[in-house]
Amino acid sequence: MVSDQAAPFHTITLPDGASLAYNVYGTEHLSVVTPFVLIGGMSSRRDDWIKLREVLCKNRPVLVFDHRGMGDSTYSSSAKDDEITVESMARDLLCLLTSLGWKEVDLCGYSMGGAILQQLLFLPYNQTNPTYLPFKYNHVVLAATLATANSDPKYGLKFPFKPGEVSHIKLSEEQLKDAMRPTVEATFDPVWIQQNPERFNWWLDSMIRKRPSHTILKQRKAMNPQRYNFTGLHARLPTEPQYLVIAGTLDRVVPSYKGEEIMKLIPGAIAPSIGTEPGQIPTDQFGHCWWEYFDIGVWKDLLETFLDSPVPNKAVL
Repeated sequence: MVSDQAAPFHTITLPDGASLAYNVYGTEHLSVVTPFVLIGGMSSRRDDWIKLREVLCKNRPVLVFDHRGMGDSTYSSSAKDDEITVESMARDLLCLLTSLGWKEVDLCGYSMGGAILQQLLFLPYNQTNPTYLPFKYNHVVLAATLATANSDPKYGLKFPFKPGEVSHIKLSEEQLKDAMRPTVEATFDPVWIQQNPERFNWWLDSMIRKRPSHTILKQRKAMNPQRYNFTGLHARLPTEPQYLVIAGTLDRVVPSYKGEEIMKLIPGAIAPSIGTEPGQIPTDQFGHCWWEYFDIGVWKDLLETFLDSPVPNKAVL
């Protein structure tokens, strides 16, 4: 696997001067197949999607990007004091998609990225600044995510640092890994960790690189219950697109019942079917980092079956 963070990347400059780093893989398919946009969660970088985007880009264009202030993306100034909210991240993504000029996209939002994706789709109905989406969307994947903020203390990422500590803490690489270990462990389950030590260590090593604590704390604040509210907005979504909700019963960050909640809010939304046929998953027992479970071909088949499913009347916004 070639690291996205080590590979050349493109950037766009946002209206306030910040920049977003991104890669598009499978560009040879751009004129034939709808691009698939992968929206990462809290602390995510482009690198996180390597396993999934490597198999998907063989048949379709795949966009991966770093959120503002994360990975190779920047803040608007050296002060790094930009406010980060779910809406601001959705508008950053809108700027990126607008710059690419794609007229049609398929979208996948993971964890915090799922909240960003929902906010993106709700921008036309924004009360203070309604914003037209210059593209059609046909297939939407909401994975390990939520439509209402999580208030259950048994779930969530336990980040080891607090505001005010980050700027003066100087730790060695091993100390950083020890500090971040509980955060990474939460994205899997104990059995997976025991059975996949090399892959777990890959994640642990990756977690301490180009993921500024300052930015993660801003993202965590953005996901506080009082910071975003989607009440009544799902009913305004167009009904033509297809919606797939992925939620694992072993998820220790977002409770799986949050997936059931989304399905109630979006009539017609479906969950993966359980079975052994292509396009099915063997079980719903998987953790927060869902694509690390099973053979990656299982998720490739599931997503491609869904993305290739016909849309009776494509959504026009």
